[in-house]
Formats: sequence, structure tokens, C-alpha cells
Amino acid sequence: MRKYFSSILLILLTSCVLASPTPSPIPTQPQAQTSALPRLLAVESFLADIAQNIAGDRLMVETLLPLGVDPHAYQPTPRDVAKVADCSVLIVNGAGFETFLEPLLANAGGERLVITASAGLTPRPDPSGEHHEGDPHFWLDPNSVIQYVENIRAGLSQVDPDGASVYAANAAAYIEQLKALDQWITQQVATIQPERRMLVTNHESLGYFADRYGFTVVGAIIPSVSSGASPTAQQMADLIEQIKATGAPALFLETGANPQLAQQVADETGVKVVADLYTHSLSAPDGPAPTYIEMMKYNVSQIVAGCRS
Repeated sequence: MRKYFSSILLILLTSCVLASPTPSPIPTQPQAQTSALPRLLAVESFLADIAQNIAGDRLMVETLLPLGVDPHAYQPTPRDVAKVADCSVLIVNGAGFETFLEPLLANAGGERLVITASAGLTPRPDPSGEHHEGDPHFWLDPNSVIQYVENIRAGLSQVDPDGASVYAANAAAYIEQLKALDQWITQQVATIQPERRMLVTNHESLGYFADRYGFTVVGAIIPSVSSGASPTAQQMADLIEQIKATGAPALFLETGANPQLAQQVADETGVKVVADLYTHSLSAPDGPAPTYIEMMKYNVSQIVAGCRS
């Protein structure tokens, strides 16, 4: 009898062992190198795209400002403070473009590397004299963006030395794209008769572009490098007279600009209004300017068409 029960017990134990589920594998932890990589945040969307071309697949670059927002008049939110507090690298345009940045950094606290993309470039003066650091719109000349690339590459290599060779290779490849873009713009502008290469804009943002590609800046509705100012009646009257005197063919408006003032100028002078240039922000991914290079190509196509017709 005892031998019988022992046999039964052995069978039951064997069944339990065979029926036991296979233990789940222990989840693997992320590699230490991945968790230690810096968190990148760029203030503007075009700057984030430039930086992402250098970072490649090694790092992800987030954008602080929403698409379509004018950085000149931006007011940070508590969410912005949190995003800055969480980043280890902050990429800014510099040259006084981000006037909201100093109090934002103070509220965020902590320490991080701030990469000033425009460092080393010599600014044009602000026609209004109000912006003492000069014109910050360097990126509208692709040749200046080469300096942006070098500054960002150096900053990323500083915080992530193991990725330095990746950043150097990516930067070199992107610089070649920027040189090709410059050649393409030169070819497009060459189709405009020299006497029609005139720019009237919402505010003084295309100075570097004009210097590089042989345009004359006739004037701007807001005669300042900051779009946050308001024109006086005398300034509007002066602009209307300049357009009539020069025969400027078009008025070029940036996304988010006030169309009423532009229409007033158009009614007085007969120039056409070319709206929606992307100068301070990229478009949505399905829009005409989802990357910096595509933004520049779209703007140039609009400018060429506006000046030729």
C-alpha cells in the first residue's frame, strides 16, 4: 500500500512540474550609454532640423517653440520651463533673437550646455537702431548656416565625445547640402532681371539673403529686425513713397504677419502681396516647408515668382 501511494505521489509531482509555465524572461535594462546620452532641445523648429541633421540617429532633437510661432514676441509657458529644465543641451540662435530666453533659463534653473548657433558671425545693423545686437536672421543665408553647423557639431562633441566622429561625418554631409542649396538659389535668382531684384517685407528679416543674392531691400512695413514693433503713420507713408519711386514689384509677407497693413500698402501702390513666406518657423510635415532646406527652396520660389511677374 505504501509503495502504491508513493507511486501516485511521484506521478502528481511530475505532472505539476510539466504543467508549470515557462518563467518569463527578466526585462533587460537599457544600455548605460543610451541613458547617459544628452537630451537636446532647440528653441526654433528650423534650428532643430539643422541640429537633427548633425545628430543623425544618435540623438533626438526636440523643439521648444510650436510651429508657426514668431519667436520675436513669444511668451514662455510653464511647460516650456519644464522642457528647458529637463534638457542637458539647449540650442539657441543667439544675436538677441530669443529675447524671452534669459528669464526662462532663470526659472528653469539647473545646468546645461547652451549652444549659440550664430556664434562667430558678424551681424548687420538694425535699421531702426533699437536692436543693439544687430540683425539675428543669419539663417536666411545658407552660407551662414555652415557656421551654425560647425558650432552645433562642436557642442555635441563636447557633451558626447563618443559620438564625435558621427557628428563630424553628418556635419560634413550636411554642409555639402547647404553649398548645393546656395548654388540652386543663385541659379534661381539669375532668372530675375537685375532691376527687379527688390524686396519689400513685413519686417527687416531678409537682409542677409539680399546681401548674398544681389537684392535691394527697398523697405519694410515694420522698419526693424523685430516684428514686435509697430510702424508709425509716417513710416508707412515713407514706405509707400519708396515703393512708388523704385517700382518694387511685390510685398513679401511672412507667416503670421498682419495682412491688413500689407493690403493697405498694396492698395496705395498697386504692388501684389506674396503671403506666407516661412522665415521663423518650419511648416507642418505635410506642408511646403517641413525642413530648413525645403523652407529656403519654397521661399526662393515664391520670391522669384513675385519679382518676375
